Amino acid sequence: MEKTQLRRQLANIRQSLFDQGFLDEQFVQLEELQDDANPNFVEEIVTLYYRDSSRLIVSIEQALQKSPLDFNKLDALMHQFKGSSSSIGAKKVKAECTQLREYCRAGSGDGCLRTFQQLKKEYTTLRKKLEAYFQLARQAGPIDSACRPK
Repeated sequence: MEKTQLRRQLANIRQSLFDQGFLDEQFVQLEELQDDANPNFVEEIVTLYYRDSSRLIVSIEQALQKSPLDFNKLDALMHQFKGSSSSIGAKKVKAECTQLREYCRAGSGDGCLRTFQQLKKEYTTLRKKLEAYFQLARQAGPIDSACRPK
């Protein structure tokens, strides 16, 4: 596939990530920090996010298995996870974190468990989509500049 076609396909995938609500403006801001000196900046940041957040997910799973639930500890873990997710523009993941924190404050163990399952689903879906996006981006080569989603 020629570079022009790859770049068009890449732009379409990127736009769909915004249109489907997976990413927000923060992702664009990360892209704006990428330059010739660090052409893989966004991919590196996202890779760090997934490495660090996978450890957080294990901690959250362990906290959810405790009886009784320590809602304060769970809320603190979710606060950290939400902050990390916000930093890369993971919109749906961030929304699930917000919802789970609300269940923590309400003392709803069932709500926490249900929401955490949805959070993991959104997290995994975004990971797969971003991995495909970055793989195609490597094939397409560097683009001129970041642009705002439509």
